[in-house]
Amino acid sequence: MTDVAWAGRWASPLAMLEEAGQAALDAPGPEEAIRVLAQACFETLGDRETAHEAPGVLLPGERQYFIAGAFLVTPDRAHHMLVGNIGFPPEQERLMVPIDGGHPGYVCSTKAKLILKNTDEHGSFRQYLKTSRMGSTIFAPMIWKGEFLGQLIMAAQARNTMRDRDLEVLVAMSRIATGAWVGHGGPAWLQSTYPPPNAFYVGRHGLGPEAGAS
Repeated sequence: MTDVAWAGRWASPLAMLEEAGQAALDAPGPEEAIRVLAQACFETLGDRETAHEAPGVLLPGERQYFIAGAFLVTPDRAHHMLVGNIGFPPEQERLMVPIDGGHPGYVCSTKAKLILKNTDEHGSFRQYLKTSRMGSTIFAPMIWKGEFLGQLIMAAQARNTMRDRDLEVLVAMSRIATGAWVGHGGPAWLQSTYPPPNAFYVGRHGLGPEAGAS
């Protein structure tokens, strides 16, 4: 990755994975561990220099910004629940996406990593974020002994911001996230937390009149 500018306070992706990974292992709990890793991705991944300047990547009224976090499968396997987010609106702290909804649902069913460099080119892309429709996004599954636990996600407003090399780093980070999540008792924490009092439910097809608390 030396041929592409690297953002953030770390000298390289490996340095970021080393420091953030240890910080996640040292975190006081499972959500704090996920947030440490999401924060590192939030600060570093994506084209920060030129993507937002290309013609057509931002529509009128849009601005470049990033979000990151994890969707963990709820104990009843009905939803993906947002955990450890960075950049989501406060009312969506516990965003609840149907287990088969949109591209998170695709990642769940296939257990495969995924990149949507330009979401406009994917008619099945669904908007779950309340603030805007993201233009570029990456997903990396969290799998423990063959069981799909959830996925790390990151997205940018400007189209074509996320690159293949960003997905590579997110996948490596998802392996750390899986171990940290299990090691910190994440599944038991999820059992005790679900359903959360501040759940923000969306439908399979994205935001609509039914979205919000339930």
